[in-house]
Amino acid sequence: MTEIHGPTSHTYFSQRLRLHYVDWGNEDGAPLLMVHGGQDHCRNWDWIAQELRDDYHIIAPDLRGHGDSQWMVGGAYSHFDFVYDIHQLLHQTKMTPVKIIAHSMGGDVCLRFAGVYPELVEKLVVIEGLWATPEHIQERETKPIHERVREWEANLRRTSGRQARRYETLDDAVARMQEENPHLRPDQARHLTVHGAHQNEDGTYSWKFDNYVRTGNPGGVSYSQSKALWQNITCPVMHIRGTESWASDPEKDGHLELFQDGRLVNIDNAGHWVHHDQLDEFLGHVVPFLEE
Repeated sequence: MTEIHGPTSHTYFSQRLRLHYVDWGNEDGAPLLMVHGGQDHCRNWDWIAQELRDDYHIIAPDLRGHGDSQWMVGGAYSHFDFVYDIHQLLHQTKMTPVKIIAHSMGGDVCLRFAGVYPELVEKLVVIEGLWATPEHIQERETKPIHERVREWEANLRRTSGRQARRYETLDDAVARMQEENPHLRPDQARHLTVHGAHQNEDGTYSWKFDNYVRTGNPGGVSYSQSKALWQNITCPVMHIRGTESWASDPEKDGHLELFQDGRLVNIDNAGHWVHHDQLDEFLGHVVPFLEE
């Protein structure tokens, strides 16, 4: 097992929130931003950062409501709030133009960022950031706004009464992490749990993320607006998908063709967390893409 020499922790502010990110050093290296997915945290990138830190200056944020970043007041975690947080981090660290690796929800957020600010992004690797099927998109597009708002309010009310799950021991939380992704090695599951959970005052353990990040947002951009953002991205975009994942195939769905320079890599024996499940193969595609 490769020993991981960790990064340094830092704080920045965005919309009056105190947000956390880690910096892997090598300030003379090319800027590389890594953005985690929903209910995750910045230390999920440690294995990739360990491999790339000699060539890049890597920073990885905890998005608001995740990891060691502050939770927002309210329940509408908008993806454009995440876009602003990322832009604020890059503005404060002066790390643009930048290359980006992003996963799932973070991938969607970074696609939006690259569509709004194409001049700031040189390369973009998106791990299952285009997960929505055409059927799901159609359902959302045709559902009246009053129904979406009602569903969102009901979800918020349920979440307000939901207690964060507590695990008696850290080992119990590790077991839950392993159950969520059977591809994880035991050392991976423990590492992700150690950085993704905190100990409560009574000695139990809970996940760090805010339960309200699950509730979604009744507004947001339409599908036509999303397509316009994707079409406005000028940098090469590599989409990576695990063949065992529930995520939609962007080529079959017709999404891939909307990018000026869009590429797709399907990786076997991998689920939604491709970069954990098949790290060597993942790096085998990503490293030359970032360097070309």
